[in-house]
Amino acid sequence: MMTNAASYYGIVHGTTIELGEATGLPDGLEVRVTLQPTNADVARLPPGEGLRRAFGAWAEDAQELDAFLAEIRMSRQRPRRELEP
Repeated sequence: MMTNAASYYGIVHGTTIELGEATGLPDGLEVRVTLQPTNADVARLPPGEGLRRAFGAWAEDAQELDAFLAEIRMSRQRPRRELEP
């Protein structure tokens, strides 16, 4: 097991991170990645922008969100079996 950590700079493309240089690690090796943005502007988002990015998947589809929430509410109203003590 490798005990020393190395730092690499890269660019995020969705779920892929493209590193600027080779790591020297074999393909398929499981690694732990800790992300830290290098651009100070990324940390200084305008108020509400972080929430918009986090929940923005539903931003353009309010009807689908309403249907999803209605389904969740209905599933919570279904009778459930009693738990035995």
